[in-house]
Parts: sequence; structure tokens; C-alpha cells
Amino acid sequence: MESAVMKPTNSLQIQRRLFGEVPQFSKRDTAYVEAHPALRPFYKYEVNVESFKQLIQDKQKDTINRAVLVEVLQQQYEKMTPFDAVHNNITQLANENTFTIITAHQPSLFTGPLYYVYKIISTINLTQKLKATYPNYHFVPVFVTGGEDHDFEEVNHVHLFGKKLTWENEESGSVGMMKTASLVPVLEELKTILGDTPNAQRIFKIMEQTHTQFDRYSNATLEMANLLFGEEGLVVLNMNHAELKRLFIPFIKEEIFHQPSKKLVEETQEYLNNAGFKSQAYPREINFFYLKDQIRERIVQEDTTFQVLNTSISFSKEALALEIEKHPERFSPNVVMRPLYQETILPNLAYIGGGGELAYWMERQSQFAHFGVNFPMLIRRNSVLWLDKSVVKRMNKLQLSLDDLFQEEDVIIRQFVDRQAQNDLSIETQKNQLAEIFDTISKLAQSVDPTLKKAVLSEKTKQLKILQQLEGRLHRAEKQKHDTAIQQIRSLKAKLFPKNGLQERYDNFIPFYLKYGDDFINTLKQQLDPLEKGLVIISEA
Repeated sequence: MESAVMKPTNSLQIQRRLFGEVPQFSKRDTAYVEAHPALRPFYKYEVNVESFKQLIQDKQKDTINRAVLVEVLQQQYEKMTPFDAVHNNITQLANENTFTIITAHQPSLFTGPLYYVYKIISTINLTQKLKATYPNYHFVPVFVTGGEDHDFEEVNHVHLFGKKLTWENEESGSVGMMKTASLVPVLEELKTILGDTPNAQRIFKIMEQTHTQFDRYSNATLEMANLLFGEEGLVVLNMNHAELKRLFIPFIKEEIFHQPSKKLVEETQEYLNNAGFKSQAYPREINFFYLKDQIRERIVQEDTTFQVLNTSISFSKEALALEIEKHPERFSPNVVMRPLYQETILPNLAYIGGGGELAYWMERQSQFAHFGVNFPMLIRRNSVLWLDKSVVKRMNKLQLSLDDLFQEEDVIIRQFVDRQAQNDLSIETQKNQLAEIFDTISKLAQSVDPTLKKAVLSEKTKQLKILQQLEGRLHRAEKQKHDTAIQQIRSLKAKLFPKNGLQERYDNFIPFYLKYGDDFINTLKQQLDPLEKGLVIISEA
């Protein structure tokens, strides 16, 4: 397995592995990163810095209401901690030569999984790279959050030090509109877990301040991202705003009353399926929810009536058109329409996301063309595997390489046992010899009495199965000699690949920050570049 070893940072060793060398990445994820020809029809721009020249020209043709965008951002920041770099970026957005690079994430508890941090830093770093390449333009990193979604169970927990912290409340509807008062118990639990080191005190102060200062959860998550990355100029945006949605009114009406997206997306999904890639999102006839406090329910058409599911709310066509005009904030796009909404209100060039996110974006290109909005560049965020000193020490002690740990746990243990055994535990040679003996007998039986051949082959299968069972007993007996080491292997595998998935999809950034402080963030800033392919592996020397 090939790997690129980069220059060490302090006591850290940096490597990269191609996605195809890491089985934890999906087929589609790997295919997109490695520019597989089968996926080429489903995105507009090649992922490289040179493509931004054409991208800028194309996006300049879109009509973006920069004045409204700046005004909304300034309103949202009135109660947030000010940073000069953020203020400058918001002001710059009024200018026609300023563009955004966007990433987004659900409002997960205390940032949720590690990749929350990775995607934001990837976005910040790309804007800096673009500024150096295109000095006549300005590029602003934007993090979109707010939580119009109502999948509370997806965002109400976080894994820390082997524990699962869960936010409990009895509310329904949009997560971002939920009240923060119910977060007090989970904040107290967090404080107990963190301890009182300087890094612990700093990170808890951020979490406590943000989650108690604001009444609504969406504002708390905005301020949390702002405090963590405001010094880098990251602009955070909640798109659930009446004036932003007012800009989207023509699209809301087109989608609800003429319903073009379902057909367009399903046609693209069929092409993707034929190319060997499964559909990602399920388009509906109407891809909007009706949104009010404690309510986020789908809008469906029943004959000439538009019904809000699970409620008594319904509209005639004329009444619904009037409702859209008067209260556009009550119309919440689902996953099919959200990308279009985002690109309509922002002067955006590229979206940085994970494999699953880019998969549903790739189903949207014809939809964007129908609505006359430029389709952005899709960039796979950086993925990172972080190996601390204790992990590296244990790997060395067990004589395990990273290549070993990418494999299934049972395979790792079997190979370890084979290496440790004083005798060769494989009886493959003996099985081949036995098979040859029975093949000879089979030929003899065929010549004497053809009806005997079947009995000989049956006995061959039975005897080979017995040898296979004996080989298994040999391995189990050898495993018992190395029980402690095997438990260490299981522990190591679980730490680096929780539930055989990626570390970044399970662990939270807080344990890393407690240990490394700002060096954790600074190392990521130095190493993450979403235009470079591969899994970034950071290990302590």
C-alpha cells in the first residue's frame, strides 16, 4: 500500500492514503475523489484551483441580492461575539468581486463528530489558497447551520471518553427553534467529565456561554462556531430567515405548484444507478415542509387542496400562494431543495462536504439548470485519522502497521496469531495433498464403477471439512496464549475505527483539544487542503 509521508510537524508524522486504499470509504466516495469517469456527467467543474477562473465567470451571471445578505448577516451578528476578520468578510460580501466557499452541518450537540472541525478548517484553508491564486478577488469561508431539520435524534448526542451524552427534551419541530433551557443537565454532565485543566476550562466556557446566552438552539450553535473559528474570519449563517427566504419565493412557488424537481432528480438518479451508484435522496412531489414553532411537517397536494401532514392546516392554491408571499419563512426546504436555496442567496463558488453530502448534490445538476442557478464545484472535505502517542506505542508493541488496522478485526487477530505462533498453523498443504489423494481415487472409481464416483467426492468433502475444523482448533488454542494482546488489538481497533467506521464520524474534538489545546487546531490548519486527495493520517512520533 502506497503512502505519501509529509514533513513532520514538531513531534507529529503526517501521511496521506488514497481513499481507495482505505476500505472504510464508500465506493461512490472513492470514485468521486479519484475522478472516476462514470461520475463525470454528474458534476460541472473539475476539482482543482484552475477551475475557479471559469467558476467565477459563471457565478457572476447569477443574480445575488448582496445587500439583503449583508443586512441579514449583520442582524444575526448583533448579539454575537465580534471578530474583526468576520466583520471585514461580511462587509466585503457587498462587493461584486467577493465570493463564498461554503460548508454546512447540522446543529449537533457540542459540535458532534470530529469532521465538523475538519470541514470548517478545510473551507477556511481553501479560501486562503484562492486569495493567493486570485488576488483580484476576495473569498469568504461560510459555515451554514441553523437546524431547520427535525431529526432531533441525529444531533442530540455526543460521544466523549467512552460515554454518550444526550440532550433530552419534549419539544418537536425544527431543532434550531428548540429552547436551550433543557440543555442545563447535559452541560453539567459535560463539566464533570471535562475536569478543571486550563484547556478544559476554556472549552467548557465556550460551551456554557453559547448554550445559555441564547434562548434558541440555532443561535447557540452559530455562536459556538463563531467563538471557535471567528478569528479565522469564518462567517456563520442561519438560512432560516424571512428576508433570505423572501428572495426564494419564485422558487418556492415553482416547486410547490409545478413540482419539477421530482422528475429531474429521479431521471438523474436513474442515470447514476445505471452507472453503478445508488440513489441518495428521495425526491417528493413537493419538497418543502411547513415550519412554525413546534411544527415542521411535509406539504402534500390532495386534489386542489394543499395539506400540512399531521396537522389540521390546509390551503387552497390561492391561499397557499398568499401564505408564501406573506410568510416565506414558514416554508422549509428539504434535502432536495436546500442546495438550490443556498446557492440562490449566496455568491458561492464551491461546496465542501463529506461523501454522503456530495452524493446527493450530484443528483441536482439538471435541477439547477431548470431553475437557472449555477451549479457549484463539489469538493470532498479532508478526512483525518489521528493517532496519539499511546496508540502508536501500542501498535509498535504489537508489531501492527496501519495497513493491518484498516482490515476487519478478525483478520487482524488471525494474522497476529499466525505471526506469533512458533509453528505454522496453516495446514493448507495437507488439505491439498488430501484433495489430490481423493481425486486419484475418484478417477479409479470412475474406471471401475462410475456410480462410486459420487460417494468418493462426498467423502472428500467430509474429510476436508474435518481438516478445516482441526485448523480452526489449532488457531483457537494459539489465540488463548495471546489473550491479553488480542484484547489490546480489539481495543486499538475500536479506538481508531469505532464500529468499524471512521474515527471522524464518531469521536468529538473535545478530547483532542483537552490534550493538545490550540496545537490541535493549528496542526489541522497546517495540514488540511481539500484540493489534495487522500486520508490525512496524523501520528505522534
